[in-house]
Amino acid sequence: MKLVFAGTPEVAVPALDALIASDRHEVAAVVTRPDAPAGRGRRLVASPVAERAAEAGIEVLKPVKPRDEEFLARLREIAPDCCPVVAYGALLPRVALDVPARGWVNLHFSLLPAWRGAAPVQHSLMAGDEVTGASTFLIEEGLDSGPVYGVLTEEIRPTDTSGDLLTRLAFAGAGLLAATMDGIEDGTLHAVPQPHEGVTLAPKITVEDAQVDWSVPALRVDRVVRGCTPAPGAWTLFRGERLKLIQATPVLDRTDLAPGELSAAKNNVYVGTGSHAVELLWVQPQGKKPMRAADWARGVRIVHGELLGS
Repeated sequence: MKLVFAGTPEVAVPALDALIASDRHEVAAVVTRPDAPAGRGRRLVASPVAERAAEAGIEVLKPVKPRDEEFLARLREIAPDCCPVVAYGALLPRVALDVPARGWVNLHFSLLPAWRGAAPVQHSLMAGDEVTGASTFLIEEGLDSGPVYGVLTEEIRPTDTSGDLLTRLAFAGAGLLAATMDGIEDGTLHAVPQPHEGVTLAPKITVEDAQVDWSVPALRVDRVVRGCTPAPGAWTLFRGERLKLIQATPVLDRTDLAPGELSAAKNNVYVGTGSHAVELLWVQPQGKKPMRAADWARGVRIVHGELLGS
């Protein structure tokens, strides 16, 4: 089939690579979000998908909105058979959905109908799921509600961050998306409607969502830290400034600390929660680089009974 691939972040690159490598399909063009300011200089930078497509000599389309007439005209001119999508980052209007003969097929990082939305991996981790996965489905105008072509499952490991899990799903999902294109092309794969039961939503995680509440149990704190790593980054307040929490682990045998109460030893930093303590392993003070929590504690000279949190 002639394909137009839509995607933007690094997590979409493995799928693009898998389709480029396929001897059954041609990636005629790539659709991605416009260049965005990045870094301290805030200079405009192309998306990872745009950069990979340019390296491969593939035409790159960067509409401000996918309903822009100039973009739609070029899409019709290319006349793709199908448009595979991974984390494109914009809603596709009906007028765009109608262009490819076999529709737009999305690779979504959850076992649909669970965790429909922008942040399925983060929500799955924060909810304490033991298993997640990826699904390919035909895009409709509803939110991740279209019929499903294929799925794969992935076990969530006890120390997984959302970054760890998303990386594994990106590479495994690349194979699933390529196989879905093959099945659509040869007629052996047919989309199955999603069940109405089991629908959960996964909206974008905000900075406010990533603030740690020390009154909840330690396992919940652990899930928030892992689910928000690397982005947007779990955080708390210390002496009125934000302290980013990069890595922490529950400590089942310490229950002597009040929620948010700090206890620093030579090589360990503990914080109380609503149940037992957690040990802080890596933190990032405001305006500084990530550091071991024990090094941070020595530098700030924690006072006995001092608290984290608002």
